[in-house]
Amino acid sequence: MRHRLIVPSAAAAALLLAIPASAAEGTPGAPGLGDTYYPTSGNGGYDVSHYDLRLKYQPKTDLLEGTATLNATAKQDLSRFNLDFALQVDSVLVGGRKATFAATGDHELEITPARQLDAGKPFTVVVRYKGTPSEVEVNGFSAWLRTPDGAVVANQPEGGWWWFPSNDHPTDKATYDISVAVPDGTQTISNGTLQSTSSRAGWTRYNWRSNKPQATYLATLAVGKFDVTTDTTAGGLPVINAYSKDLGDNAGAARASVERTAEVADWLSEVFGPYPFNALGGYVPNTKTGYALETQTRPFYSPRQFANGANVSVVVHELAHQWYGDNVSLKDWRDIWINEGFARYSQWLWSEKEGEGTAQEIADYVYASRAADDPFWKVKPGDPGAENQFHIAVYDRGALALQALRNEIGDEDFFTILKQWQTENRYGTASVRDFEKFAEKVSGKPLSTLFDTWLFTPSKPTVGPGKTGSIAERAAESAKAKARGKQAAPQVKQPRSWKQIQATNGVHEHKHRHGH
Repeated sequence: MRHRLIVPSAAAAALLLAIPASAAEGTPGAPGLGDTYYPTSGNGGYDVSHYDLRLKYQPKTDLLEGTATLNATAKQDLSRFNLDFALQVDSVLVGGRKATFAATGDHELEITPARQLDAGKPFTVVVRYKGTPSEVEVNGFSAWLRTPDGAVVANQPEGGWWWFPSNDHPTDKATYDISVAVPDGTQTISNGTLQSTSSRAGWTRYNWRSNKPQATYLATLAVGKFDVTTDTTAGGLPVINAYSKDLGDNAGAARASVERTAEVADWLSEVFGPYPFNALGGYVPNTKTGYALETQTRPFYSPRQFANGANVSVVVHELAHQWYGDNVSLKDWRDIWINEGFARYSQWLWSEKEGEGTAQEIADYVYASRAADDPFWKVKPGDPGAENQFHIAVYDRGALALQALRNEIGDEDFFTILKQWQTENRYGTASVRDFEKFAEKVSGKPLSTLFDTWLFTPSKPTVGPGKTGSIAERAAESAKAKARGKQAAPQVKQPRSWKQIQATNGVHEHKHRHGH
């Protein structure tokens, strides 16, 4: 039997070609972004542009009820996608239609929309949920901290899982509206500006807005009873600071430190360029923690930071992060030097400004006080490993790298780089190698050896980050003296600011998945 060969007509062929790409079968978004240290953090297939969180919280029972609305855009044809979340979910809508959902792993909410989401098209997700966050543990801990009169959530590298569903990775920044109802007489503190408050039937609702791109871990919430101070900077920025009413003996020192926020931010604007956000402040809740965190526009401080008196250096550190870490965030958690090396160096610059030891003197002291066999030098600040992500070497050796860079290229290029980096990467993300290339472009000098020596070599550099007359020269003189059988050169003198800088080492105690 002969089979007839059927050739489609030109019209039929044109019809086939006209079938839109969206008719192709979608695929699931990845359940993680493949971060070097935390591969399951974040999710693939979409970007979030805005979070609208409408919450109700009862401090007595720790019951949190919420409706989260996410504005997002599909990056591929999506048949399914994930959000990072650990509380009980009641319902999910995608594009106004009921979606099926399931909790998978320890923090994944797997959502299947009623119909495929097309690449390049915006969509909206509405998640209704409730739970008692402090009872939920992920990786052995809860980022939701109970206080005598409420609760606080502020943690790094993740904290969002306990109070809102998200794409939890710094590479997907978004704006936020955070609206929280609490019993009358209780307050809420969050990021950005307080838009309004209203009371009804024994509950007061606070509406906060963060109008610039913000990484998920930088979103914060505190519920309790606070003394709130408000002011504006000379440039008109609102300054909102809050202190728990039961800070005890630490209350005075906390205020003496955090109330200098506007002053410090104005000085940092001279170093790093214009302040990148529309609000300033800080808050000190009554927690037993010992860390601080650069929650965007309103850093979190533990009372313990002020146990020995005023600690302006920690305020400098957390406010420096508003530029390095918040405005320009890391691309991958191995790039933590982008955050911490610069925040620590800002403390050295503050010391220099205050006449309590120059950055060079501090660098000399750090270099001289750590023997070559000290484990400190085994940690590579440019890629320290998840277990050492917040090791003191990331801070101090990370700052040494910046002093070495400053000496290599000179103050003019160095401070130009600090400012232009913020402008060219505003509200974006970057890696350590991105910074290296940028520094080479601005200075016109090859810098790979310098960065490799200070950030990627697991041993003490043979010469400190000095210049003529500093630790390098003194080390050479010491070696010559020993060779002649004479007494070695004296130890480098401890800068006056060193103890206060050391007192801020607790800022990194929390910063790991098994936080305190």
